[in-house]
Amino acid sequence: MDFVQTLVLGIVEGITEFLPISSTGHLILASKLLNIPDSNFLKSFEIAIQLGAILAVVVLYWRRVVGDKEIWKRVSVAFLPTAFFGFIFYKLMKEVLLSDVRLVLWSLLIGGIALILFEIWHGKWQRVRLQQDLAFGGQRGKSLSDISYSKVFAIGAVQSVAMVPGVSRAAATIVGGLLMGISRKTIVEFSFLLAVPTMAAATIFDLWKSANSFSLEQFHLLAFGFIVSFFAAIIAIKWLLRFIQNHTFISFGVYRIIIALLFWIFVL
Repeated sequence: MDFVQTLVLGIVEGITEFLPISSTGHLILASKLLNIPDSNFLKSFEIAIQLGAILAVVVLYWRRVVGDKEIWKRVSVAFLPTAFFGFIFYKLMKEVLLSDVRLVLWSLLIGGIALILFEIWHGKWQRVRLQQDLAFGGQRGKSLSDISYSKVFAIGAVQSVAMVPGVSRAAATIVGGLLMGISRKTIVEFSFLLAVPTMAAATIFDLWKSANSFSLEQFHLLAFGFIVSFFAAIIAIKWLLRFIQNHTFISFGVYRIIIALLFWIFVL
């Protein structure tokens, strides 16, 4: 890898981390397009670079949640399933799943179709839920600290499915939350916060396992990718929060299908 390739991957990571289109899947596809040889460092890079995007969440939400113990209790509970399954299946993910481009494409394609169908169904169901919310004074699902512990644990369990490249951690958590009646803005923000312990733990664990095999230059590439993804993620987070005020995720579903088909036809 060189610094130009690292710049591209950093931008891809920062933009896609919090969108329902799979950042890991896009990093794998981008690496393929850039002709970056598959290696242990590349796989670690695809995991560790996500920490830069996660730092963007910490910066943007620090003042709001730093003193809110109720929010972090819920984030901690939601993190438990992913921590368990991530530890159990780490070797499978690192050695097999992160090298399977076809798995990424199938995940993007099927996930895109599922996202479109879900949004169509959810649009019809939302009117009923809105009437129910009014019975609660319009407050149910409006606050992060109002989400029950059973729901956040279930959201964490759903997030675990995103260990499969191409599934999208953001899509899994957001769709899971919407199914439980949580408002779109609230579950999107919870997805942001849940990413903090999830990706921090994944990065620390992977570096603990692999860092002793990296060269000084490779650490410089990691640091550069970290910085690039941080700034790209800040832009993406602010854009997504504006986007969800008036849009569903159908366009992301269409994008997933198109990118999977194009890559399959013209690259593979």
